[in-house]
Amino acid sequence: MTTDMIIFDRAVVRRHRARAVGYDAEGRFLIREARARLAERLDDIKRRFEIALDLGCGDGDLATILGEAGYHPKIVSADLGEAFARGANGVVCDEEMLPFAPASFDLVVATLTLHWVNDLPGCLWQIRHILKPDGLLLAAMWGGETLRELRESLLQAEIDTVSGASPRVSPFTDLRDAGGLLQRAGLGLPVVDSDILTVTYPDMFALIRDLRAMGETNAVKDRRQNFTARATLLRAAAIYRERFGDAEGRIPASFQLLTLTGWAPHESQQKPLRPGSGKVSLIDALKSP
Repeated sequence: MTTDMIIFDRAVVRRHRARAVGYDAEGRFLIREARARLAERLDDIKRRFEIALDLGCGDGDLATILGEAGYHPKIVSADLGEAFARGANGVVCDEEMLPFAPASFDLVVATLTLHWVNDLPGCLWQIRHILKPDGLLLAAMWGGETLRELRESLLQAEIDTVSGASPRVSPFTDLRDAGGLLQRAGLGLPVVDSDILTVTYPDMFALIRDLRAMGETNAVKDRRQNFTARATLLRAAAIYRERFGDAEGRIPASFQLLTLTGWAPHESQQKPLRPGSGKVSLIDALKSP
């Protein structure tokens, strides 16, 4: 990986996940919601998964969520944060260097962890190789519209108070790019969906507490290295309320949830027809009633 590809400071990501354990687990409600939505994707899949990897296991509640959906695979839990991994009786695992043998899992579930990976195509390629043939990847990650209100407020506050701005909110994968990344990694039958989840808070600082509980605060390599000035934070909170607050004084926070589905190749899967093998002319089809 070249230095041009390094967007995130992975050591900081690890520290943030270590710090998140000390916060109230209720602040991680969006992670539980994302896992539940991934489990819903299994409703239409009529097959049995023997062994699954819970990548970014967090509080280790995937087994309960899958059980409620009728799936009971053996689960290997893994997390970049040591405390999360230990709490789930799992392994400490860096998503950029997966320590698993090829064809180890029928199912890989990655919940809100891949958006912190510097080399996302390389990570997806590794996941494709640790899946057994016809194994399934289910992943949830934040998309480009996530925290747009916070990004705008912090940017303007820094311009107002320190005459400059630094990256404050992570760059996220665009919806249009996600499907191509799955195909580039060799995953078949790719599907990418997007939902906007809007959560309201009494103020910006309540939002930041939940972001810390999720381990989702700023880890961009080129961020300011010093602590944010109190004046900047207060100005950002005021801008946030002025531009986005409702009549009751609450502020919205947008989270764009991308859900990715892809399959490790297998001969039983549907394949596109060879170009030129069609039996019906497109012109004729368009002229038909």
